Parts: sequence; structure tokens; C-alpha cells
Amino acid sequence: MSAPDGTSPDPEPGPEAGPEAGPDTGAEAGPEAAAEVGFAGQGVVVTGAGRGIGAAVARAFAAAGARVVVNDLDGDAARAVAADCGGTALPGDAASVDGIAALVDAARTVLAREGAELDVWCANAGVAPVGGADAPVAAWTAAWEVNVLAHVRAADLLLPRWLERGSGRFVATVSAAGLLTMLGSAPYAVTKHGALAFAEWLAATYRHRGLRVHALCPQGVRTAMLASTGAVGEALLAPTALEPAQVAATLLDALAADRFLVLPHPEVADYATARAGDPDRWLAGMNRLQRQLEQEGAL
Repeated sequence: MSAPDGTSPDPEPGPEAGPEAGPDTGAEAGPEAAAEVGFAGQGVVVTGAGRGIGAAVARAFAAAGARVVVNDLDGDAARAVAADCGGTALPGDAASVDGIAALVDAARTVLAREGAELDVWCANAGVAPVGGADAPVAAWTAAWEVNVLAHVRAADLLLPRWLERGSGRFVATVSAAGLLTMLGSAPYAVTKHGALAFAEWLAATYRHRGLRVHALCPQGVRTAMLASTGAVGEALLAPTALEPAQVAATLLDALAADRFLVLPHPEVADYATARAGDPDRWLAGMNRLQRQLEQEGAL
């Protein structure tokens, strides 16, 4: 999934910040590169895979020969994607303690019948409530549960087997908001920073024991969620938005190259560098963008 990130360090980033800018993202090399790194026959679970980025990731792994489990709260959507890519649909909650436990157990059973292990977990499900400090407590709670704690709970169940055998792969759909911020949604910005921090911690703690971790950080992606963001999404993200298949292909290319940070929009690296190098200047630029959006009635 994606959501409006409000992430440019400059209120008028210009056409050079579009998807054609920057280094090649490997958008044409995903399934082939993944096949080279050895995903054929591996077991992959993708949460929130009934549509958008998750559905594209499920299809990309299937094209690379993986055994794919498609999870989504929308059972019909999950079954449709699974039928399309030859995977198995396991609809249901992928955030709560009980929901994650049930999904992990069911996925292991399904994959074992196909002669596969649960090798890759793609924590893709997410929510993007709007608002700031005044957002309802329920919105903040939902963002923490789905965007952060779902990752923690999955890792808690997956790590023992992965560390025992010396291999496993955790993919977190973070969004560029986790590296930068997201104007208009404090719950999303805060929890996506948390998701990135947890992914970094996993990689720093367990890399020497065979765990590979990847943080997928796109800006705008042409999904139903982007369409639902209205004027904010149109102003901030629509001009450089990518198709979900492009994001999925970039992800598989990054997995093949063993890159932690996956940037379908490569210009995000420059934004993050600007933010780290001169936070005051970056924040001033973001505030100018905030004021501009307010004047235009988008916020």
C-alpha cells in the first residue's frame, strides 16, 4: 500500500523528481533477478495482498517460482489474486496477536503440503489514518497495531525457526514516510518511522545469523489508497506515482542485490540525505509545503 508522504525537501521539487529521474531502479529485472537469487520453490507470505502493492508483490514472487500465500482482510480479493498467480489464499487479520499466530500456523501447513518452508514474510498490510495530534485514539491505535506491532508479532513467531536454520527473509513495506514524513497524517508518519526502526534493528541484530531484512519505501503508487487521498495525494504524489508492478519489480531486484533499503523512487535517497544533513533547512522546506497546501485548500 501507499499513502501521501509529503516528503520532498523542497516545496517545488520540479519534474526532475519524477519516476524517470535518478539511477535505474531495475524495474524490468524483478522476476528474473529473483529467480537467480533462488526464490523458486521458496515459501512466501504477503499480507495485505488483495490489491495494490501487495497483490503485485505476490504476483512477482509467483512469477519467480515461489510458493505464495496471499493474505488480506478482503477474502474475495485475496482469493482472486491467489487464483491469478497460482498461490493460496489465507484471508484474515494480519495484525493482532491471535491473527498473526493463526496466519503463520496456516501458512506453514499450506506450504509444507507443497514441499516448502515459510522462507519470506512480506509485512505489507498497512493503514493510513489522517489527522495530527488531534486524531482519534482509535486511529492512532490502528496505525500502531497494523503498521508496527504486526511486524513485531510476525518476527517473534518467525525468528526462532529462521535463526535455528540460519536463513529467513523479512520484507517491511515502510513507505518513504518512514524515512521522511507525511503531511496530513501524524499517525502514518510516526508509525512508519517505527516500522523502519524495527526493520533496521532486525537487520543489525540478526544479519550474521542468516536473516535478511528489506525496507520497501516508495512514494506515490497508483492504488485505490492514493486515489482516496484526494487533493493532498494529487498535489504531493500523483505526478510521480508508479504502478504497483514497478514497485514489486524494484523490490525483487533489491532482494537479488541484498539491499536493505528499497527505493522505487530513487530521489528519496536525496531527500533523506538532505534531511539528515541539514534538518532545519529540510523542516523549513516542509513547512513551506504545508503552508502551500493549506492555501490551496488541500489541508
